[in-house]
Amino acid sequence: MRARECGAASILLLAIGLVLVAAGVAGAAIAAGLVGNHRARAAADLGALAGAGRAIYGAEVACARAGQLVTANGGRLTGCTVTGLEVVVAVAVDVRPLPGLLRRATAAARAGPVYAVDGRAR
Repeated sequence: MRARECGAASILLLAIGLVLVAAGVAGAAIAAGLVGNHRARAAADLGALAGAGRAIYGAEVACARAGQLVTANGGRLTGCTVTGLEVVVAVAVDVRPLPGLLRRATAAARAGPVYAVDGRAR
């Protein structure tokens, strides 16, 4: 009976090791996605704030400035809308959670004056 069990512990240890490695790779992929999402949000926020600071000069100037900040933060400007002094920016960031796998994290942000604080228009 003992001759048949020789090496069973080695196979079990290898299987457990493989499960742990797979869990680590999955955790790293999830973390990479979360980091990409945070990068997209930060780039959108900063781009919207930069664009709002130049909104008085028109949509072209505001969106150009927003695009500069978005690019500097590793994102790609996918949309920019200026309405009065309000700027809405949409951003995409490419994320590689695993080698050979490309995903896109997107975010949007708004910056401009506050028109209603308590829910009523003023």
